[in-house]
Amino acid sequence: MTPSRIVAFYSGEAPDDRGRSLQDMQSQSLDQLEYNHDYIQWLFPLPERSGANPRAPLLSAPDIRAFADSAVLRDNLLRSLSVMLRFYGLELVESPGGLEVRPGDTFAQRSEVWLTPYNHNFLRITRILRSLTLLGCAEHAAALFKCLESIYREHHRVIGPETFRYWTAARS
Repeated sequence: MTPSRIVAFYSGEAPDDRGRSLQDMQSQSLDQLEYNHDYIQWLFPLPERSGANPRAPLLSAPDIRAFADSAVLRDNLLRSLSVMLRFYGLELVESPGGLEVRPGDTFAQRSEVWLTPYNHNFLRITRILRSLTLLGCAEHAAALFKCLESIYREHHRVIGPETFRYWTAARS
Protein backbone atom coordinates (compact mmCIF):
# COMPACT_ATOMS: atom_id res chain seq x y z
CA MET A 1 0.00 0.00 0.00
CA THR A 2 1.27 3.46 -0.89
CA PRO A 3 1.71 5.69 2.17
CA SER A 4 -0.36 8.85 2.43
CA ARG A 5 1.28 12.22 1.79
CA ILE A 6 1.58 12.83 5.53
CA VAL A 7 3.13 9.45 6.29
CA ALA A 8 5.47 9.72 3.29
CA PHE A 9 6.50 13.22 4.42
CA TYR A 10 7.06 12.16 8.03
CA SER A 11 8.94 9.05 6.89
CA GLY A 12 11.31 11.19 4.84
CA GLU A 13 10.13 9.53 1.62
CA ALA A 14 8.50 12.58 0.02
CA PRO A 15 8.56 16.37 0.32
CA ASP A 16 5.64 18.67 0.96
CA ASP A 17 3.78 20.37 -1.89
CA ARG A 18 6.55 22.99 -2.19
CA GLY A 19 9.41 20.48 -2.32
CA ARG A 20 10.55 20.88 1.30
CA SER A 21 11.53 17.84 3.33
CA LEU A 22 10.67 17.29 6.97
CA GLN A 23 14.31 18.04 7.80
CA ASP A 24 14.10 21.30 5.81
CA MET A 25 11.14 22.40 7.87
CA GLN A 26 12.69 21.34 11.15
CA SER A 27 15.86 23.28 10.26
CA GLN A 28 14.17 26.64 9.71
CA SER A 29 15.48 29.64 11.59
CA LEU A 30 13.34 31.22 14.29
CA ASP A 31 12.54 34.08 11.90
CA GLN A 32 11.47 31.63 9.19
CA LEU A 33 9.25 29.82 11.70
CA GLU A 34 7.56 33.12 12.52
CA TYR A 35 7.08 34.48 9.03
CA ASN A 36 6.34 31.35 7.01
CA HIS A 37 2.75 30.27 7.42
CA ASP A 38 2.49 27.13 5.32
CA TYR A 39 4.65 24.63 7.21
CA ILE A 40 2.76 24.15 10.46
CA GLN A 41 -0.03 22.19 8.71
CA TRP A 42 2.57 19.67 7.52
CA LEU A 43 4.42 19.44 10.83
CA PHE A 44 1.20 19.09 12.84
CA PRO A 45 -1.50 17.71 10.56
CA LEU A 46 -5.20 17.69 11.47
CA PRO A 47 -8.31 16.13 9.91
CA GLU A 48 -9.71 19.58 9.07
CA ARG A 49 -8.69 21.77 6.15
CA SER A 50 -6.58 24.80 7.01
CA GLY A 51 -7.61 28.22 5.80
CA ALA A 52 -3.95 29.29 5.93
CA ASN A 53 -2.77 26.38 3.76
CA PRO A 54 -5.65 24.65 1.96
CA ARG A 55 -3.16 22.53 -0.06
CA ALA A 56 -1.89 20.74 3.04
CA PRO A 57 -3.07 17.14 3.31
CA LEU A 58 -5.71 16.16 5.81
CA LEU A 59 -4.98 13.69 8.58
CA SER A 60 -6.91 10.44 8.07
CA ALA A 61 -7.74 7.47 10.29
CA PRO A 62 -5.06 5.35 8.51
CA ASP A 63 -2.51 8.14 9.18
CA ILE A 64 -3.40 8.09 12.87
CA ARG A 65 -2.94 4.31 12.93
CA ALA A 66 0.40 4.62 11.11
CA PHE A 67 1.70 7.03 13.78
CA ALA A 68 0.36 4.76 16.53
CA ASP A 69 2.23 1.83 14.98
CA SER A 70 5.51 3.60 14.18
CA ALA A 71 8.00 4.85 16.74
CA VAL A 72 9.92 6.47 13.86
CA LEU A 73 6.94 8.63 12.87
CA ARG A 74 6.29 9.62 16.49
CA ASP A 75 9.98 10.41 17.05
CA ASN A 76 9.93 12.66 13.99
CA LEU A 77 6.78 14.32 15.30
CA LEU A 78 8.49 14.93 18.63
CA ARG A 79 11.42 16.53 16.77
CA SER A 80 8.89 18.91 15.23
CA LEU A 81 7.57 19.61 18.72
CA SER A 82 11.10 20.34 19.90
CA VAL A 83 11.54 22.86 17.08
CA MET A 84 8.35 24.67 18.05
CA LEU A 85 9.14 24.59 21.76
CA ARG A 86 12.44 26.28 20.96
CA PHE A 87 10.53 28.86 18.93
CA TYR A 88 8.29 29.62 21.93
CA GLY A 89 11.22 29.67 24.36
CA LEU A 90 10.04 26.51 26.09
CA GLU A 91 11.88 23.30 26.88
CA LEU A 92 10.88 19.69 27.41
CA VAL A 93 12.34 17.97 30.45
CA GLU A 94 12.07 14.22 30.95
CA SER A 95 12.39 13.00 34.51
CA PRO A 96 11.44 9.88 36.47
CA GLY A 97 8.22 11.71 37.37
CA GLY A 98 7.28 12.16 33.72
CA LEU A 99 7.43 14.89 31.15
CA GLU A 100 7.46 18.59 31.88
CA VAL A 101 7.41 21.53 29.52
CA ARG A 102 8.61 24.73 31.11
CA PRO A 103 9.91 28.16 30.14
CA GLY A 104 13.54 27.97 29.12
CA ASP A 105 16.38 30.46 29.21
CA THR A 106 15.09 32.22 26.09
CA PHE A 107 11.45 32.49 27.18
CA ALA A 108 11.53 36.22 27.98
CA GLN A 109 13.02 37.03 24.59
CA ARG A 110 10.92 34.56 22.58
CA SER A 111 7.66 35.48 24.29
CA GLU A 112 7.99 38.98 22.83
CA VAL A 113 7.36 37.37 19.43
CA TRP A 114 4.29 35.32 20.29
CA LEU A 115 2.84 36.34 23.66
CA THR A 116 0.96 39.35 22.33
CA PRO A 117 -2.80 39.91 21.95
CA TYR A 118 -4.50 38.11 19.02
CA ASN A 119 -1.24 36.50 17.93
CA HIS A 120 -1.45 33.90 15.13
CA ASN A 121 0.81 31.65 17.19
CA PHE A 122 -2.10 30.96 19.53
CA LEU A 123 -3.75 29.10 16.62
CA ARG A 124 -0.50 27.23 15.96
CA ILE A 125 -0.41 26.12 19.59
CA THR A 126 -3.98 24.82 19.33
CA ARG A 127 -2.97 22.83 16.24
CA ILE A 128 0.12 21.44 17.95
CA LEU A 129 -1.84 20.29 21.01
CA ARG A 130 -4.52 18.59 18.92
CA SER A 131 -2.12 16.97 16.47
CA LEU A 132 0.06 15.57 19.26
CA THR A 133 -3.01 14.13 20.94
CA LEU A 134 -4.33 12.53 17.75
CA LEU A 135 -0.95 11.12 16.71
CA GLY A 136 -0.09 9.20 19.86
CA CYS A 137 1.80 11.83 21.84
CA ALA A 138 -0.91 12.77 24.34
CA GLU A 139 1.59 12.79 27.22
CA HIS A 140 3.58 15.49 25.43
CA ALA A 141 0.40 17.44 24.68
CA ALA A 142 -0.55 17.24 28.37
CA ALA A 143 2.88 18.51 29.44
CA LEU A 144 2.67 21.39 26.98
CA PHE A 145 -0.85 22.23 28.12
CA LYS A 146 0.21 22.28 31.76
CA CYS A 147 2.94 24.79 30.89
CA LEU A 148 0.49 26.88 28.85
CA GLU A 149 -1.95 26.80 31.74
CA SER A 150 0.72 28.36 33.96
CA ILE A 151 1.55 30.96 31.30
CA TYR A 152 -2.16 31.73 30.93
CA ARG A 153 -2.51 32.37 34.67
CA GLU A 154 0.20 35.02 34.44
CA HIS A 155 -0.81 36.43 31.03
CA HIS A 156 -4.57 35.83 30.88
CA ARG A 157 -5.28 39.34 29.60
CA VAL A 158 -2.96 38.80 26.64
CA ILE A 159 -4.02 35.25 25.79
CA GLY A 160 -7.72 35.65 26.58
CA PRO A 161 -10.27 33.11 27.77
CA GLU A 162 -11.41 32.13 24.27
CA THR A 163 -7.91 31.07 23.24
CA PHE A 164 -7.49 29.18 26.50
CA ARG A 165 -10.78 27.32 25.84
CA TYR A 166 -9.42 26.27 22.43
CA TRP A 167 -6.21 25.02 24.02
CA THR A 168 -8.20 23.08 26.61
CA ALA A 169 -10.48 21.51 23.97
CA ALA A 170 -7.56 20.58 21.72
CA ARG A 171 -6.51 17.82 24.10
CA SER A 172 -9.74 15.88 23.85
